[in-house]
Amino acid sequence: MLIDTHAHLQMKDYNSDRDAVLARAKEAGVDYIINASFDLPSSQQAVKLAEEHENLFASVGIHPHDAKTLDDKVFDALSELAKHPKVVAIGEIGLDYYRDLSPRPLQRTVFERLMFLAHELRLPIIIHNRDSHDDMLAILKENLNGMSGVMHCFSGDQNFADQCLEMGLYISFAGPVTYPNAHVLQMVAQNIQDDRFFIETDCPYLSPQFMRGKRNEPSYIKAIAKKIAELRHTTFPEISRISTENAKSFFKIL
Repeated sequence: MLIDTHAHLQMKDYNSDRDAVLARAKEAGVDYIINASFDLPSSQQAVKLAEEHENLFASVGIHPHDAKTLDDKVFDALSELAKHPKVVAIGEIGLDYYRDLSPRPLQRTVFERLMFLAHELRLPIIIHNRDSHDDMLAILKENLNGMSGVMHCFSGDQNFADQCLEMGLYISFAGPVTYPNAHVLQMVAQNIQDDRFFIETDCPYLSPQFMRGKRNEPSYIKAIAKKIAELRHTTFPEISRISTENAKSFFKIL
């Protein structure tokens, strides 16, 4: 069993062959897929897909790129959507200082507001962090308040990982862990304790090395699990078991 804990199958990249993509995922042993969202329309689409497919779940949220789109009307719509029984998290939410597509102060405000919503609804958070480590840690320390959270598509070093783990966060590894020059990330994957990580594709982005530069999809998560097994000197079935148990516990998938 495998769980792709962060996909974007609601995107138009899959409009022509979504059913085939889902069939390949099933053949590859991917039992569940969490479709993460980045704005209100993608949140609505993720919930719709979850209603149509038993093995799909959704998270709802506003990506930091789209922080400028969050007004009271959008927030209220997200809040209602988040109560859907197949919504298992708030996200992806966070900070992105690489592209700065929304003003940084607004990113921080929206992140905190959506963290409060997650706390109110007792849902875990899926965190996007890029080039914002210091502000990210400060906001989390101030607002986490015992909530469960995962650093999705982790891209930090061991020191940043340790600080996240100290706050009780999970770390999720995606396609970049398979890249030949990803030595720092691979060290984190090698050292992390068994009960603190799971895996994702972040598809359609960041395909593993064997398909690098092409559209990603959930069936490719096997390559990520196999690479982590190699790094940790264990077996693919063992990594599949560990990452699946962690993800099911985090997202409360029975």
